[in-house]
Amino acid sequence: MRLFDGGKAPNPRRVRMYLAEKGIAVELVPVDMGALGHKSAEIAARNPLQRLPVLELDDGSNLSESIAICRYFEELHPDPPLFGRDAREKAFVEMWNRRVELGYLMSVAAAFRHIHPAMKDWELPQLPEWGEINKPKAIDFLRFMDVELADRPFVAGDMFTVADITMFIAFQFMKPARIQCPPELANVLGWYERIASRPSAEA
Repeated sequence: MRLFDGGKAPNPRRVRMYLAEKGIAVELVPVDMGALGHKSAEIAARNPLQRLPVLELDDGSNLSESIAICRYFEELHPDPPLFGRDAREKAFVEMWNRRVELGYLMSVAAAFRHIHPAMKDWELPQLPEWGEINKPKAIDFLRFMDVELADRPFVAGDMFTVADITMFIAFQFMKPARIQCPPELANVLGWYERIASRPSAEA
């Protein structure tokens, strides 16, 4: 297997952090997204949407979408479980991961893509007003999570899961998106420090 990787972009990082948590080694094929390497014929042949990451399986097929890739590895390597252990846990992990994706990661990404100068040739048209609209949406979600994290250590409950990976990557992506976490959100900031201390956070 080979993983076509996009460096610091959020979705490639989600997969790398997941693999690090699992202790899974996969051959990485670096793709320079800054040079639009994800638009190359090589990547387009593997993923017509020209997005990363892409996992090339041993049978020659290609799997894209970061959570789909993580789920594939979860089936191959169920321990430690990062998608839950039973039906109830799996459903709650799915719920929280989707909440984080739709309510937070997408807002941070929209702010970055529509405001950051490096994205002016990527996002056509780039709409700075839309980017600014999404900044408070991201903060609103963090305020919501600050209440949720008052009585549990992780996003989906008592154990670290893929939902924490998604939120951690989104939180770090706020810096290039020019969004600051309000300092009074002590529960969110405490959660962030706990996740940042994990070795996988460097993946």
